[in-house]
Amino acid sequence: MKEFSFSTRIFFGEGALERLRKVSGKRVLIVTDKFMYQSGVADRVASHLTDCEVTVFPDVVPDPPIETVAAGVKVLQECRAQVMVAVGGGSSIDAAKAIRALGDQLADQDTQIMECFAIPTTSGTGSEVTEYAVITDVHKGVKYPLASRGLRPPTAILDPELVVSAPPSVTADSGMDVLTHALEAYVSANASDFSDALAEKAVSLVFRWLPVAFKDGSDLLAREKMHNASCMAGLAFNSAGLGMCHGMAHAIGGKLHLPHGRANAIVLPHVLRFNAQLETSRMKNGYTLPARKYQRMAKLLDLPCSSVVVGVSQLVRGVEALNRTLKIPANLRTANCDMEVFRAERANILAAALADPTTAANPRTPTREEMNQLLSDVAG
Repeated sequence: MKEFSFSTRIFFGEGALERLRKVSGKRVLIVTDKFMYQSGVADRVASHLTDCEVTVFPDVVPDPPIETVAAGVKVLQECRAQVMVAVGGGSSIDAAKAIRALGDQLADQDTQIMECFAIPTTSGTGSEVTEYAVITDVHKGVKYPLASRGLRPPTAILDPELVVSAPPSVTADSGMDVLTHALEAYVSANASDFSDALAEKAVSLVFRWLPVAFKDGSDLLAREKMHNASCMAGLAFNSAGLGMCHGMAHAIGGKLHLPHGRANAIVLPHVLRFNAQLETSRMKNGYTLPARKYQRMAKLLDLPCSSVVVGVSQLVRGVEALNRTLKIPANLRTANCDMEVFRAERANILAAALADPTTAANPRTPTREEMNQLLSDVAG
């Protein structure tokens, strides 16, 4: 038996931020990063909170470390917030999830968070609707994926006007994260008709609108479509899980400090080929399910797909072409990663990728040798 459910209310489109006006007369903690704070985005959000006592915790950093979560919990306890508002990219929302969860465990009944809003300012992680968060142990260089239904934000606000400030590189990296979420959920061992429908729509939106948003960040329609795609992909992988592309990206990013979306973008074409298994998958009963689903996805994207081989090849080429359009490097070497660190940490990266919880849902289980070969391919 499988299950598909989500409990997050989603407000989307221009003017979605107006939903915050229903929060009135409460103690509110806004969790965000320094850029969102200094650029005035946090103040813009706060301006929609009527007669509220607002405290801002602006110290979230990319790949939020355990220490940041601890500092956020301390601020939460000091301001005795009744409402939490996470504003920013996946790091801010993930940090807010962890702060809220830990704060609730330490709080008494009178000081628990009663309302929580997730307001993404990038279209990438889908964190506003998922029960996952990623926290980093900086000293060990390890990223820890957390999973609990209690981490799901009760309310998500997708306002495209908050995304227009994202620079092209962030738009590219986060957009490829969306694509990876959708394509991994699509062939996950736990995929279903429900997650497939969301993944298919998310992929089609990314291929259509990500190049537009990258070229012109002020295009509100493109921003809205990418915001919606990110959310749909989040709902898809929240149900179906992800795969080894994310497992490898977590491991690589933890050691080489490569932006998560960019790591996914570099790894994704290699994992698509690995999962399709074209070289050995023409079994007695035909090609593998991932290969056939990739062909179907190619058809949905109006790519050549006269056979499974053609469909898979065209989908991989489509992803590679999208990377080039977005000026994303083809491998770790051209991404200016420290290859000395990569060589020194390779064994640890390999072990972390194999052990990562997201790898478990991959439709094809990699051996240690296969994962090691993929690392060589990704390195360049």
